[in-house]
Amino acid sequence: MRSIIHTDPPSQIALDKGLDFLVVAPHPDDAELGMGGTIAKMVSEGWRVGILDLTTGEPTPHGSEPLRRQETLAASDALQITWRGNAGLPNRKLEATLEARELVASYFRVLRPRWIFAPYWQDAHPDHVAATELIEAARFWSKLSKTEMPGERFHPERIYYYFCIHLRLAVQPDWIIDISEHWEQKLASVMAYQSQFVEGRPTEPPTMIDRIRDDAAHWGRLINRKYGEPLATREPLAMRSLRDLI
Repeated sequence: MRSIIHTDPPSQIALDKGLDFLVVAPHPDDAELGMGGTIAKMVSEGWRVGILDLTTGEPTPHGSEPLRRQETLAASDALQITWRGNAGLPNRKLEATLEARELVASYFRVLRPRWIFAPYWQDAHPDHVAATELIEAARFWSKLSKTEMPGERFHPERIYYYFCIHLRLAVQPDWIIDISEHWEQKLASVMAYQSQFVEGRPTEPPTMIDRIRDDAAHWGRLINRKYGEPLATREPLAMRSLRDLI
C-alpha cells in the first residue's frame, strides 16, 4: 500500500468508515518517534490508524518541505497506516487559536476516531505544548451542534498521550506498550527521516538512533520485554480484564 498525505480541507475527506485511532503530531516524525512501535502494533491487530501532522515541520537545518514530504511518505509506508494528513498550520508558530481549534475539530468530526493520541502536555518545545492544548480543546468542540463545521457532531472517547519531549524529565508513564515484535518497523519509520535524525548529527556513538534504541530498551526492561513505549492518560484507564496485563 503506497501512502498518501492528504492536504485537502476536512470537508473534502472521504473515508469508507471512521478511524479507530488518530495520532495527532505537531510535526512529521513526532508520531513515529513517540509511538511508532505502538502504531505498528495497532495496525497489525487490525485497527484503522491515522496520523494528522499539524505542520510541515519545516524549515529545519537539513530539511525542506519536498524532502520532508518524501520522508513522511516513506515513514507511513513503513507503518502501513490507514490515513495520513497535514493540517498546514505554521511550524514554529503553532498556536491554539480559535481558527486552529475549529480546523482540528473538523478533522475529528470527519475522521471520527474513537481514540486520540496527543503529545505529552509538558515540553520545552512551544509547538508541542500548543498542539496538546489545541487537541484537547478541539475534542470538546467536535461535539458542538449548530455549527458550520463539516461532518456530524462527534466526541472521541479518550485522549491518550505519547512521549516525544524536549525536556530531560524523569518520566512516570501510566502504562508501557510492548513493541518488541514491532521495533524494526518503528526503527524504519524513524530512519525514514534522514534529514532529522542522521544528517548533521554526530556519527560517533551514541548516535541519535542509539539513544532512541536505548530509550525503547529502557521501557522494555521495566516490563520484562525487549522494547517498550511509554504512554500516559489524564482520565482513568479502563480494562475489560486483568488478562491483558503482562
